[in-house]
Amino acid sequence: MAVDQQLVTFRLGTEEFGIEIIKVQEIIRIPPITRVPQAPSYIDGVINLRGNVISVVNLRRRFGLPDDTQEENDVNRIVVLKENKHEFGIRVDAVQEVLQLQDMDLEAPPSVSVGIDASFIRGIGKVDDRLLIFLRQENILSTEEGVETV
Repeated sequence: MAVDQQLVTFRLGTEEFGIEIIKVQEIIRIPPITRVPQAPSYIDGVINLRGNVISVVNLRRRFGLPDDTQEENDVNRIVVLKENKHEFGIRVDAVQEVLQLQDMDLEAPPSVSVGIDASFIRGIGKVDDRLLIFLRQENILSTEEGVETV
């Protein structure tokens, strides 16, 4: 019997991504973000989430995608994740849906670069007539030296 992966899907530009729902703490509107001097370029800054200060990762910059400087709108969100005791947010253009993906509908990442470092990609999911990039959330904050903290 096939094992299902339950994912939260979201958009960055025209691409659709998925992340394991078990790692998602919550999805919030974008509050004021405080910039932090000398933070890595992919960190937008920090937010205060009910008394906890968490870093906000700009996924466009983290993945090396064009950083469209479009105005924020009502569908932009921060997906708050927890990975190995680290809580952080990822800034996305829009959250799409929660869906189940069977292992048989998940293929290994392509061997040819798709414009995103392969260490971020767990696989490519086939959902109806569309494809989504299934992310390795554990690598979003990691660097060669370990986990980034702001």
